[in-house]
Amino acid sequence: MPLLDDPVAVAGLTIREVRTGSRDGATTRVVVARRTYRTDQADLWDAVTNPERIPRWFLPVAGDLRVGGRYQVEGNAGGVVERCDAPTSLAVTWEMEGVSWLEVSLSPAPDGTTLELAHEAVVPPEFWRQFGPGAVGLGWDLALMGLGLHIDTRTPVDGEAAASFGLSPEGLEFVRHAGRAWAEAAIADGDDPEAAQAAAEGAIAFYTTLPEEAPPAE
Repeated sequence: MPLLDDPVAVAGLTIREVRTGSRDGATTRVVVARRTYRTDQADLWDAVTNPERIPRWFLPVAGDLRVGGRYQVEGNAGGVVERCDAPTSLAVTWEMEGVSWLEVSLSPAPDGTTLELAHEAVVPPEFWRQFGPGAVGLGWDLALMGLGLHIDTRTPVDGEAAASFGLSPEGLEFVRHAGRAWAEAAIADGDDPEAAQAAAEGAIAFYTTLPEEAPPAE
């Protein structure tokens, strides 16, 4: 049974933006994903911060989950909790082969609660040329999709189905639509259209290929 009945429609629920920033004199790229969920702010805050609930749509998280404490996402990044202003915003470092910065903000919306996720990093030019914002953006697209399934069904997402989602027909459709939307966001930030579209295809291939066949992230 597919995770999504209409992958393109679900991919279209997220608004994507790319910004150019700076930290300590270094140019950064900021990947921004914004989606509204059909629930109140307290419930969405609990879904994204409660360590007992996070694995129902993402991955298990362990550690000292308070400001100044270190956390670890199972099989993924770790970092430091830099700020936590319940129920509106959370900021952490995201440490995996380098340090980047992640901020999640919640705000009321007429039809629920809007979540904005901003992931900022100093990105090597060659990596950006190869994969563009989709390298990070598509991973967050999949996480926010899982969050939506959890919010809508009130049940945990099937981990096995989620792990193989990118290899399924509906997963390929979702990733293609989202990846090409990231290219448009990069173009809006000033990237060359042809280069942005080529990078998007590289990111799409990475997320829809078996791990042993996936291209290296150079």
